Amino acid sequence: MLQLAPFYPYVYRILQPTFRQCLWNGHPHSPQIALTFDDGPHPEYTPQLLKVLDKYQIPASFFWLGVCVERIPEIARSVFTNHHWLGIHGYYHHNFPFLSPEHLQNSLVRTQRIIANACNLAPENIVDVRPPNGLFTPKTLKLLRQWNFRPVMWSVVPEDWVRPGIEVVNRRVLTQVRNGSIIVLHDGYYGGQDVAATVDCLIPKLQERGYEFVTIPQLWQSQSCSGRQS
Repeated sequence: MLQLAPFYPYVYRILQPTFRQCLWNGHPHSPQIALTFDDGPHPEYTPQLLKVLDKYQIPASFFWLGVCVERIPEIARSVFTNHHWLGIHGYYHHNFPFLSPEHLQNSLVRTQRIIANACNLAPENIVDVRPPNGLFTPKTLKLLRQWNFRPVMWSVVPEDWVRPGIEVVNRRVLTQVRNGSIIVLHDGYYGGQDVAATVDCLIPKLQERGYEFVTIPQLWQSQSCSGRQS
């Protein structure tokens, strides 16, 4: 299988300055970084991951599929009660540009409501959205803003979902990480098998480099303070 991880940094450099209304990273002069996890929650992999995050007292941000939250709301609730940030990845893992505006809005609002019900939150507090596979168009972004959602992207993508091995994923992250980085890993059915072990190795290495772990809203704030699009 062709692995695209070496190309993601170049894709990021092209897209980030073009689509500034997305959150791609935090302040480049602050050692704050965000660990983010897509495609969950999973009945086995997410609890394993939570134990590692709790071990290091690290906050993270989760972008969930509505169908997965619907199946295991109790695990979703445990993520929230452990003070992690929650975002939307769509109801199913469908690429946003291929959905009609009506289907896209239904997917987002439905997932927002499911997460809110599972975690006893107000739906309007769940506003961060990451498009599956990082795919979007200018029209997608316009619709997200129109519906009061905030598009969140990434700057470090080690392609863990193809399971290249824990050491490879760690090496890719450590090669790409910079101040303000948003790191994308997966705790769903693809890649989640290794996520707890990967993060258990990765966190102390990032701490040794002096990075502070924050959640997505803190990066929105740091980006705003730097005078960029928020």
